[in-house]
Amino acid sequence: MIKELYFQLKNFIFPHHYFVFHEGALYFHGSKIGQKMANLKARPQVTFSVAKEYAIVPSYILDPKLACPATAYFKSVVIKGYGESVDDLQQKAEALGAFMRKLQPEGGYDPIDAADPAYVPQLRGTSVVRIRVERITGKYKFGQNLKEPKLSQVMDGLEQRGGELDAETIALMKAYCPHHQEK
Repeated sequence: MIKELYFQLKNFIFPHHYFVFHEGALYFHGSKIGQKMANLKARPQVTFSVAKEYAIVPSYILDPKLACPATAYFKSVVIKGYGESVDDLQQKAEALGAFMRKLQPEGGYDPIDAADPAYVPQLRGTSVVRIRVERITGKYKFGQNLKEPKLSQVMDGLEQRGGELDAETIALMKAYCPHHQEK
């Protein structure tokens, strides 16, 4: 589950909930009018950020008294690039088709086709924006700075808690922590 997603256009930050990475570019869709589209037209340079929080690690797992050890384990990505409006109906259909494969992989709809008269008004009325990626950076934190016994304390605490993403967090800790990679 995505906890945070923003992109920046000309000193404005806009939250956006749905995006798809398709054919080497990032796409989002929405209204054809408004501040976001006006800013994009005036200055196409954009910054896109997404983060996924896996686990909040409470301080008491490592220290029964001090608050300082409390932290969060996460993955994040920042993409810098240029946004452009996609006007070609076939390209819009392909991008929106990628959205549908992401959001509704089980199907249950007619494929989006620019030649389908039922889809043409929808395609014309929807803005699709392509962000051409210039630079991608990423960051993650899964306790890779911890050594034993603290690393095991955190994994044991997460296992005992049994939260929604705690088992996945433990697996990522084992994969990414150089002091605890399984042989």
